Amino acid sequence: MKTLSKTEQRERRHRRVRAKVVGTESRPRLSIYKSNTRFMAQLIDDSKGTVIAFASSIEEKGKTPRERAEKAAATLAKRAIEKGVKSVVFDRGGFQYLGTVKAFADSARAAGLEF
Repeated sequence: MKTLSKTEQRERRHRRVRAKVVGTESRPRLSIYKSNTRFMAQLIDDSKGTVIAFASSIEEKGKTPRERAEKAAATLAKRAIEKGVKSVVFDRGGFQYLGTVKAFADSARAAGLEF
């Protein structure tokens, strides 16, 4: 039996999540990606295959990756509400729901997104 690398394990979890999570025009998919230094999130309408809004921790100021992710969540929520999106489906991208991912989700909820 072959052992999978960390990346392959995450991709396998992501495929499993994506089999159940689909974004629509009324409720787009909030997809995230996290690296060691960056945190990126986008709202995707899967029926059309378009990105509605995008935010990244690269644009934000903060001391820790968690602070930058929280500010990126607020920015994304603001951009989404401007485009008329209030309710989303959360796609954690195969990442565990803790640490930076949880902080991002909580901040997005606090900024006005519902999921």
